[in-house]
Amino acid sequence: MTSRQSLGIDAESLLTVPPLPTPDPDRPPPPKAMMRYAAVQLFVERASAVLGDFHLGEDDRLAVAGICHRLDGIPLAIELAATRLRVLCPQQLLTVLDDRLALLNQGSRGAPARQQTLRAAIDCSFDLCTPQEQWGWARLSVFRGGFDLEAAEAVCAGEELAREQVLDIVSELVDKSVLTMESQRGLGRFRMLETIREYGRDLLRLGGEEEAVRRRHRDHFLAFAGRAEADWFSARQELWATRLHLERTNFRAALEFCMSTPHEVGAGFVLATSLWGNALGAGNLDEQRRWLGQALARDCEPTPARARALWVDGCLALLLGDISTAETRLDACRDLAKRLGDAESLAYAVQFAGLTALFREDFPAAVHLLEHAFHHRRHRHRATGDLQAEWTSLFLLALAYCLTGNPRASATAERCLALCEAHDARWSRSYALWLLGLHNWLCGDTQSAIPLLQDGLRIVRSGCNLLGVAQCLEVLAWATAQDGRAEQAAFLLGAAQTAWQSAGIALPGLGRLLHHHSACEARLRGSLGDTAYTAAVTTGTKLTLDQAADHALGEPPTPLVTLRPQHPPTPLTRRQRQVIELLAQGLTDKQIAAKLVLSSRTVEGHVHRLLAVLGFHTRTQIATWAMENAPPRQREHRATGSVRPGAAR
Repeated sequence: MTSRQSLGIDAESLLTVPPLPTPDPDRPPPPKAMMRYAAVQLFVERASAVLGDFHLGEDDRLAVAGICHRLDGIPLAIELAATRLRVLCPQQLLTVLDDRLALLNQGSRGAPARQQTLRAAIDCSFDLCTPQEQWGWARLSVFRGGFDLEAAEAVCAGEELAREQVLDIVSELVDKSVLTMESQRGLGRFRMLETIREYGRDLLRLGGEEEAVRRRHRDHFLAFAGRAEADWFSARQELWATRLHLERTNFRAALEFCMSTPHEVGAGFVLATSLWGNALGAGNLDEQRRWLGQALARDCEPTPARARALWVDGCLALLLGDISTAETRLDACRDLAKRLGDAESLAYAVQFAGLTALFREDFPAAVHLLEHAFHHRRHRHRATGDLQAEWTSLFLLALAYCLTGNPRASATAERCLALCEAHDARWSRSYALWLLGLHNWLCGDTQSAIPLLQDGLRIVRSGCNLLGVAQCLEVLAWATAQDGRAEQAAFLLGAAQTAWQSAGIALPGLGRLLHHHSACEARLRGSLGDTAYTAAVTTGTKLTLDQAADHALGEPPTPLVTLRPQHPPTPLTRRQRQVIELLAQGLTDKQIAAKLVLSSRTVEGHVHRLLAVLGFHTRTQIATWAMENAPPRQREHRATGSVRPGAAR
């Protein structure tokens, strides 16, 4: 027998039913490869039943991939959506899927009542919950992209629910498959499928609680961002970066609340500006600027929060190459800070005006402004314990010294590194190593520069610091070219180009850094010729950041052109093919072992050998390769009655 909830009996066997695999909605494969995804197969089958004949063509590829993704790969949802093709084309269907539950309200009359519509199926599950669990379901629906227990307690606790009840409620919702528990980057998190979340949001609106719960959600992440900023320059820097990355959709939801709710824009200022340091490496500068732009346009009150938003937006505009806007924002910040007597914002305005001058190659002005900002802020930072601000001032001054050939460059860069090491701030340490590598290269000491740059790259390759990866790859390309390895340098230059694009930052397209980039390119074209140079750069641009780091560090590389070979390099055994098929279904080693009547250790060995045979690094890559390269096959079992994955079987 089957159930969505564990019965708690001795002979019970639990098996998690995952969603049907779906293609990447942003980069779906060609139609033929799309048909190897179970969700797409189901959609096409049901569409053919409705229309008499439905062939997945190039025109429908993006829409069908988007439909399957938006419906979380839930079989019942996909079947119900396909019935709407009687009156909507796939592109129109994708457009109206924002309200999934209202759209998918008609199903097969021959099915049990609870399976005839998606809403009816979810209604059935909701009715099986206790009142406390129903409140929890509704309140947890404000999260996006997952949440941890601390966040759940902050948001759920209130009327009807005490904080100490939340853990039990979350546990029960996991048992009932309303929530799924997963580990992301070593951190335990809970997740609610979008369709289930939308149902909860409807409940929250009907209960009149939506604004109050969203405000608690906003307050939690406002406090979370404040703790991250206060503790940023520490041994927990990489942990904070990981947690901020995992919560990015929740921060987005909190900012939406601030911008759409009267009298909340001030909190939006604080939330958006508290994340500016992390945004430099996370690759979302454009989005960060959009939030800041909205806040600045909606609240013109002359406050310290507005002054801070002006210098943060000026800094981000500068890194995106918009020098004119950067100067306008920093000038406005300086004027407002003087009116308010806000010494901190005034110092930041001067500091980033110095960086602007550096990018404009006005070196005397740049050094003067950055020295002024550093010396006037140093004692204040030490008194307040703001180590991140102290380090930022020191780093920018050292960068100016490096690019202008100032004899104090080496000592200042070493101080940057020493400050990082004293506080074990690894994210910042990668920048300091890059700076020292750049300085040594500029001084002609290529042999010392390369190991420093490689050390910096080792730190950032496994984290969320896209800017750090781009910087290290770029200067490594320059140093490698000077070392006489032209093809390798061109390869790294292409990889750096992709890294810069991922980081969303205009560098090295400004000032003296642009000159060094252009000089490296000219040197490599001269050594290799245009055709060979272009081929090497193009190959480099196709690498993932992990592959590029492997190559730059001289480690065994992942296959360079594609992570999904059309054929395995050696024939697969029957057992290996069975393991691959079960991996593609999302099963764990333990579940595969139960299916194949093997030990978990034996299955683990099969997986490790498959990674080596196929040249992959992760189980996900094996599953993706299997779906895109195995011939289409009939599914033995299709859980069309399942509302969501995570059901106990």
